Amino acid sequence: MRYKIFGLIIFAFCLLNFMGCVTVPTREVLPTYNIGGVDYISLVSLCDLKGIDLKYDTFTRTINLNKEAHRIDLRVGDTLALVDGEAQHLKQPIDIYQGMVVVPYRFKTEVLDVLFKEAYPPVKAVLPLIKIKRVVIDPGHGGNDPGAIGREGLREKDINLDIAKRLNKLLRADGIEVVMIRTSDTFISLERRIAIANASQADLFISIHANANRVRSLKGLEVYYISPNVSDSQRALYFAENVALNLDKSSFGSSPSLNLKAILWDMIHTSHRAESVRLGRYVCSAVDRDLDTKVLGIKGAPFYVLKGVRMPGILIEVGFLSNYQEERLMKNAYYRQQIAESIEQGISRYARDFTLMEAAKR
Repeated sequence: MRYKIFGLIIFAFCLLNFMGCVTVPTREVLPTYNIGGVDYISLVSLCDLKGIDLKYDTFTRTINLNKEAHRIDLRVGDTLALVDGEAQHLKQPIDIYQGMVVVPYRFKTEVLDVLFKEAYPPVKAVLPLIKIKRVVIDPGHGGNDPGAIGREGLREKDINLDIAKRLNKLLRADGIEVVMIRTSDTFISLERRIAIANASQADLFISIHANANRVRSLKGLEVYYISPNVSDSQRALYFAENVALNLDKSSFGSSPSLNLKAILWDMIHTSHRAESVRLGRYVCSAVDRDLDTKVLGIKGAPFYVLKGVRMPGILIEVGFLSNYQEERLMKNAYYRQQIAESIEQGISRYARDFTLMEAAKR
């Protein structure tokens, strides 16, 4: 009897060895592929094993995973994963190996296994930015004003609000207070937007928009600041007559003249324009570095909201809804998250350099 049992053990071992299953424990019978010293697994095989619905868009190289009301968005070549709309960064990128989409094995253990146990990935650490304490985010249009509309029906007001909400979360994670001009699909006049921004006493104003043009081949992201053609002296006189300045009475007297106040406002507007240009350059640089999209640069324009705000401000046109390819990109939550992250990176770089320059002046 003992020899029979031993023989069965030997037979079973040989059978398992023939089937490739002698290593214990197995990784749920998923083959692994070593790429650059990192274990990867086939995403199709993983989804088959987990019962996850997978959709792959070859044009944008984006992947959508769906199961039990949960959604995960990925893109080949990137480390960003949107888990139920929230950003989580992987340590290694999604890749293509031997013609198939593969994911790091840790994606299974740290995302899928965790998600379907109703846990949630950790949020990133707070990185305080000293001088930039408050930012106004203005999602353009809203309510009965849809803004531009793409050929497939994508509305600018919806794109603006979604990107603004994502940027809000990112900046708050950086330790920055955020004032949202609108948080839902409501109409807010330009005058009211300016009033909200100015009452907030924020350090920066960021207006989010999407572009449109009759020339449907036009595409790309561009950033606007208040045009140099807008007279600072005229704006200064208006502000001097209508807006109080908190001046040091020991230096300017108890009742500074209208002319003096106009001169001070002129200096403020000139400084704000220069800071807006610098901020716009940082945002363009971050987008150019992080996104596979055309950057049309930073330009001056006489936008009403930029003329009225009392802080450095930029208006970002994130893409052209009139361009079929960009409308299709902007439909994708993954791409909208990337835009928000690039804007946040531009603001963060601006804030760090601003802090360093202020320190150098002391």
